[in-house]
Amino acid sequence: MIYVVLFLISFSLTYFIKNYALKKSLLAEVNERSSHTAPTPHGGGLAIAFTWFLGLSYLYYNNDINASLYFALMVGVLLSCVSYLDDLFELSPKIRLITQAIVAFFGLYFLGGLEKIDFIFFVIENQIITNTLAFLTIIWFINLYNFLDGIDGYAGSEAVFLSMAAFILFGDAHFLVLATAVLGFLVWNWHKARIFMGDVGSTLLGYNVAVFTIYYANAQSSNLWIWIILFGLFWFDATLTLYRRAKNKEKLSQAHKKHAYQRLVQSGWAHDKVVVFSMLVNLALFALVYYISSIAVAFAVAVCMLYLCMKYVDKKKDFFDI
Repeated sequence: MIYVVLFLISFSLTYFIKNYALKKSLLAEVNERSSHTAPTPHGGGLAIAFTWFLGLSYLYYNNDINASLYFALMVGVLLSCVSYLDDLFELSPKIRLITQAIVAFFGLYFLGGLEKIDFIFFVIENQIITNTLAFLTIIWFINLYNFLDGIDGYAGSEAVFLSMAAFILFGDAHFLVLATAVLGFLVWNWHKARIFMGDVGSTLLGYNVAVFTIYYANAQSSNLWIWIILFGLFWFDATLTLYRRAKNKEKLSQAHKKHAYQRLVQSGWAHDKVVVFSMLVNLALFALVYYISSIAVAFAVAVCMLYLCMKYVDKKKDFFDI
């Protein structure tokens, strides 16, 4: 019953935010990075954040979530608040980065840090190294999720996929809370989107994925790679695109439309077709995790599959033709 209530809260709040944004002209304007063609209300991620934190607190009140995980996730309140202000006023990159660093620090503090990183052939247990890498991972996940939020339903559907996949694998109720919080928003964000989530939603989702990765890796070291595989579609695209742009000597701070999902749209695909394609890739990634017992083999196959997907996108719209 609680999940139905949370869905309705998210759904209704998104509707209210959409109408308020229209009334106050809080619209995402079309720019060089946009994949939409008309100004559209933004800030719908506020509904995700409110519902998510409400649901988390309900679980904590009923002792249905680990306390360290709860407090680590609740640190995301700060990130959501600053990101919403960024949606409204376009804060400086320095303020955003400082906020992300603070959130990453306290998130790691409540999680107790990252105990070790198992690279299959060797294990790193030095806490300075593991926690430095974990700190950078949190900041990278926050930003890459924001980079990949650019077309109708894409970032939201990724969050729903990760939530449901993780619920099947780990069985924890907080994943259903996240799924319902996002689904209520996604109804309004599906092609053609009537509202965007904005940074307030995308940065929070990226932070959540990072926290889940670290928390479950501490429970069992192989879980680190499970999360990396499940999140493969996003991090592979973002990381490879960043590498290609750096290699091409482009100004990395400049807005662009070179991510795989953006190039598919430029090739003529509708937003919903891109999202369906991404979900098929995600289902294949989940199958690797679910059916292959060796995590090393699963990861190797996942990377090869993602590389082939990127080559397919390159054929549809070459990276260097943009």
